[in-house]
Amino acid sequence: MNTSTSVVRQDSLLTVLVKMFGRILPTLFLVGCLVALWQWYVLANDMRPSTLPTPERVVRQGWAFRGQLWENTIPTLQETFIGFGLSVCFGTILAILIDFSSLLRKAIYPLLVASQTIPIIAIAPLMIIWFGFGLTPKILVVILVTFFPITVGFIDGFKSTEPELMSLFGTMGASKYQKFRYLRFPSALPSFFIGLRIGITYAVVGAVFAEYVGAKKGLGIYMLIQKNSFRTDLVLAAVLVTALVSISLFSIVSILQRISIPWYGESSRNQQNL
Repeated sequence: MNTSTSVVRQDSLLTVLVKMFGRILPTLFLVGCLVALWQWYVLANDMRPSTLPTPERVVRQGWAFRGQLWENTIPTLQETFIGFGLSVCFGTILAILIDFSSLLRKAIYPLLVASQTIPIIAIAPLMIIWFGFGLTPKILVVILVTFFPITVGFIDGFKSTEPELMSLFGTMGASKYQKFRYLRFPSALPSFFIGLRIGITYAVVGAVFAEYVGAKKGLGIYMLIQKNSFRTDLVLAAVLVTALVSISLFSIVSILQRISIPWYGESSRNQQNL
């Protein structure tokens, strides 16, 4: 019995891995074509590495300086995690308060939209002036760029609750809190995770940009230093690390979504099969 169960589990795991590989195969093929085109273009035009290095040189030099890259990746991850974590906490609390109060919705929602009109390229240097080169300005920039998609995703998720179910809960004598806990909150989770997936990629970019404006350590300041040293290969290696970090965090959020709301993935697949 145990042997058959383990065989079934191995088969199901293998099926999942095959499906995952099938999904990313077109992307890997496209990336391979672009990298090959990049390699050919540099070699065909005999370009200098300081202008545009080959992908092979970027990877090789990135590996040779992996110690420096890792040393500067840690501060970026720290800023990303702290800023994103605070943004999730504040965004969730604010979205719940707005859902319970129509007055807060009317007062705060326009301000949320207006906050996105503030150019980060203008506000980030001011953060450095106000708070120095420490951790605080980077965290604030991350919060600014991630707060909106997380909060609005949750708010729109609450609004997506079916009115018929709300009426049904009302006829059953459910309180406003019970309606929120057992109906509105679960209904909002898919939209919430969409906001999380968008926000986590913004978080990495925001942290790198804040470091680029001014920092002691981090991928952003590392790119600036290498650019000034005409080490384009190391700049692109840092860009590659940034992309890999963003993709990894995006994948982690997607996995958390599947674990937290498995019913949403099943319902989506069922709709696609209809």
